[in-house]
Order: sequence, then structure tokens, then C-alpha cells
Amino acid sequence: MIIEKSCVVVTGAANGIGCALSYALARKGAAHVICADIDIEGAKKVAAEINGTAMQVDVRFEGQISDLISYVEETIAPIDLFCSNAGVLTLGGVEVDNDSWQKTWDINVMSHVWAARHMVPKMIERGGGHFLNTASAAGLLNQIGAAPYGVTKHAAVGFAEWLAITYGDSGIGVSVLCPQAVRSNMIHGLENQVASIDGILEPDVVALACIEAIESERFLILPHRKVLGYMRAKTTDYDRWIRGMQKLKRSYEKL
Repeated sequence: MIIEKSCVVVTGAANGIGCALSYALARKGAAHVICADIDIEGAKKVAAEINGTAMQVDVRFEGQISDLISYVEETIAPIDLFCSNAGVLTLGGVEVDNDSWQKTWDINVMSHVWAARHMVPKMIERGGGHFLNTASAAGLLNQIGAAPYGVTKHAAVGFAEWLAITYGDSGIGVSVLCPQAVRSNMIHGLENQVASIDGILEPDVVALACIEAIESERFLILPHRKVLGYMRAKTTDYDRWIRGMQKLKRSYEKL
């Protein structure tokens, strides 16, 4: 898709990847960048620096996503690109309480579903559009020490695949972002954990990879190049890959 003169929504825009995406989209000539975040002060700061629009949105709630879309479409411009980027890292395993599982599910998966539910009909009616859904390398591999995160990111990738398969013939493009560790509030204090095994990327590097994928209408975005090799190893010999992940888990338990 052509980013220049487009109208773009970015959720989770106050920090990290979302912040960097907002700046990158503005530099590419997007006519309108709507910076949405539960942290309205952070969103306002980003929006002010790129001449964008800040909106407070808690993506746990479908109604707030629907209201965001309606407001932008009715008062600013039709949305050409929806960057469903907000996410949450929840550590732990089967002992994690139900409310935390549900919150993680709503933010990491259902927010993508709700955005598509309210955007797809509009995009089809006007001949197309594009979604950028932020998932994680954990959605392709898994996340040691964080079951809710690994599970929901798998679901996020699965939904992005379904969206691309189902609506590609209707002119709707989908890109899914699957990085390992990216410097942001999400990994603060966890810089030496397993997700950083291949290094921590700066958000602007990841944003540039997203811009390139959106412009070329490429589905899978892998800013950490080694992830592709890990995926191939997983599909070549699943049991060997599981044993390797078990070994990796043991090595980090000793730290």
C-alpha cells in the first residue's frame, strides 16, 4: 500500500514500537496519524511531535476500539491502515490467575479481532485497506516462562493468517510483526531474559521493517533474522526442537 497521504491508526502509540511506528509513518508522509493509547499523556506527546491526533483507548474493550474507529472515520478521514500494536507481557504458567489470562487474551488477541470486525466492512466497501498486527516471535516459537504471552501471541498470528486468507481477494492486506526483544517498557527489567538471546532491537529499526513490509504488502515481518531459522528447525523436527527449548529453559533457570 501507499503510506503517503494515508490515514493511519496506531494503538499502543505512547511507547516502544507504537511510538516509533507513529514517527516512521509521519516521515513517510501519512496525512493523518492517530496515536491511540491507554496512556493519554504519552500519546499526546507523540502526537504533538508529529502533528498527529492523540486518543485515549483501552484495547481491552471492544466499545472503545469501535468508538475510536467511528470517530476517526467520521471526523478525520477513512482509515487506510490500522496498526493493532498494543500488547501486554504476562509472566508465569498454569498458576497465573484467570483474570490475568483473560486480560492478556483481550489485549493480545481480541483487540485484533475487534479492530478487524469494525474495519473490514468499511475497507471492503471502499476497495481495500491494510492491517499491521503486532504479535511476537513467541507466536511462532513460544515464550519460556510466560505461558499467557506465548499462547496469546500464537493466537494473534493465527488470526492474522486467517484475516489474510479470508479477505485478501477483497483488497485487504495483512502484515504480522513477530520480533524478539525490542527496547520498550514491556521488557524493562527483563533485558537479560531469554527473549533477548539474539539481542534487543531499537524500536525505530523494527518500525522501519514494518514500513517496508507494508509498502511491499508482505505478510510476515521478522526483524530478528534468526527467527526464520528457528521456525525451519521447528517444522523440520518438532521433537528435536522441543528438546532444544527444554535445554534453553534449563540454562536460563540457572541464571
